[in-house]
Amino acid sequence: MSPGELVVVGVAVALAAMLQGSIGFGMGMIAAPVVALVQPTLLPATLVLLAAVVTTLTLVTDRQHVDLRGTGWALTGRVPGSVAGAAVVALAPDRVLALLVAAVVLAGTVITGLGWRPEPTKGALLTAGAASGLFGTATSIGGPPMALVWQGHHGARLRGTMSAFFLVGSAVSVATLAVAGAVDAEIMRAVLLLLPMPVVGFVLSRGLNRVLDPVRQRRVAIAVSVVGAVLLIGQQVL
Repeated sequence: MSPGELVVVGVAVALAAMLQGSIGFGMGMIAAPVVALVQPTLLPATLVLLAAVVTTLTLVTDRQHVDLRGTGWALTGRVPGSVAGAAVVALAPDRVLALLVAAVVLAGTVITGLGWRPEPTKGALLTAGAASGLFGTATSIGGPPMALVWQGHHGARLRGTMSAFFLVGSAVSVATLAVAGAVDAEIMRAVLLLLPMPVVGFVLSRGLNRVLDPVRQRRVAIAVSVVGAVLLIGQQVL
């Protein structure tokens, strides 16, 4: 990456981490379209690894509020979904992956905006976990399915539960991506260069939680995500 590209991606990662640290998800929805526009070869592994930093910090902070039972069922579904996602990364061209990122972002914003509230039953958690594993591994955007099924959780309960799921899920995704050959030296260099940014975003999220309603944060994030997805589709199609 050039210095200018590094700054753009770094700012996107910090803002995305600020959102994830506040509401428990959103890292990929904001950062993935930007990375796909600037340096698509970094997807999805770079964002999966950087998101693990935010989820670790959030889990340490909100560990007492984790829904362990729900997390366990969701992770059971995450494993086969991650394997399928790694297969997509290994087989699909960069252009297809970029369009898939845009499609997942748009679908995620529609689903989260509709207000549909499925009950967090065993079957729903398994299904959402599998969908999160598939899309999280293939595009780094695995939050919307889990946010949908865990809409009844709020605040620390939502952040802690989502973070527990994503921390273990990220490890599974990275392992499957590594086996598929999608974690290389370029990815690791980018992760090292960008490593401070998710920490900055997490610190900012602590202050943001005190002054801004998480619902409003989520609406802003959805709007930003849609703009990024539309720009990404335009770049790939035109």
